[in-house]
Amino acid sequence: MTQIEPNAVYTTEEVQELLKISNSTIKRLLKRGIIKAHKLGGQYRFLGKEILRVVSPDLEQEAEQVYAKIKAKTKEKLENW
Repeated sequence: MTQIEPNAVYTTEEVQELLKISNSTIKRLLKRGIIKAHKLGGQYRFLGKEILRVVSPDLEQEAEQVYAKIKAKTKEKLENW
């Protein structure tokens, strides 16, 4: 298994290989702001720190908390409706 270096710079192809995702998934992640990259000469470059942030368990917990809040608000609105 390849280790992701926090200060290294990765290409789109390298990120695809590291995360085992398709090119369209990377584009979707970029569009939604889930992962950040810099565009140089028409090609994206990803910092290792950013890749590690995306696969971090903390990010998953944060997403679960946001989902729980949205679910609670939706449930409350429906009960009052």
